[in-house]
Amino acid sequence: MSGPFADLGRILMVGCGNMGGAMLRRWLDQGLDPAQVTVISPSGRAVPGGVAVINAYDPAAVGTVSTLLLAMKPQQLSAVHAAGLASVRAELLVSILAGVDSATLSSLWPGATVIRAMPNLPVAIGKGVVALHSPAEIDDRARRVAAWMQPLGLVEWIESEGLFDLVTALAGSGPSFTYRFIEALAAAGTALGLPSDQSARLATATVEGAGLLAAEAAETPAVLADQVASPGGSTRAGLNVLDNDAALVSLLTRTLQASENRNREMAAAARA
Repeated sequence: MSGPFADLGRILMVGCGNMGGAMLRRWLDQGLDPAQVTVISPSGRAVPGGVAVINAYDPAAVGTVSTLLLAMKPQQLSAVHAAGLASVRAELLVSILAGVDSATLSSLWPGATVIRAMPNLPVAIGKGVVALHSPAEIDDRARRVAAWMQPLGLVEWIESEGLFDLVTALAGSGPSFTYRFIEALAAAGTALGLPSDQSARLATATVEGAGLLAAEAAETPAVLADQVASPGGSTRAGLNVLDNDAALVSLLTRTLQASENRNREMAAAARA
């Protein structure tokens, strides 16, 4: 064990779907010892080579757990807890379950240091976002979790847990909304006459390049947009459509609100 993984001890990971699998593969690529991890996968989904996988919690197979990572669906929390995991006495409990608050997690695993984490899918290539929240003051254990998440991309602490559902909507769900934008940009090009495959390539490469430039630029996205849009030019004509009555901001505000509301509904269901 080395680097940010050295202090995590034995990791028990519950669930290894799209998000959990992306995180695990990235960590393994960055030096995590696969022998350090056991995955519980009731579905039998394949996990990266060298990682032990079991269908249900078995104390004899797992041994002493230092870090418990919850990466299944939020709706499965009660069933997972009842299926033996209530007896796990981990030092660290890290949850990527959307909508499930710290109080609920602390009540299920008393004594563990609880950290909520919300990653997004680009963690697979180390370009993701991981939002973190600790209900207590950030201590050495919390900093250990932040170091663990660092290979995945940008790590941001969210001070108020009340904002975590919104952060989940913006950063956690944001890649999906961005993919829909790419799809829509390509579809618009096709509707106006471009071959669909060519339009898709152009849209994807344009968003990739613009995103990378925005990430590296000292200027804000608003300034970058104005730099491209000459007064009276074609880009300005298109921006005028997006900016009219703040249409794009209004659409995305409603999008995030719907996602945030659903996170809160899932939190209520987890507490029930």
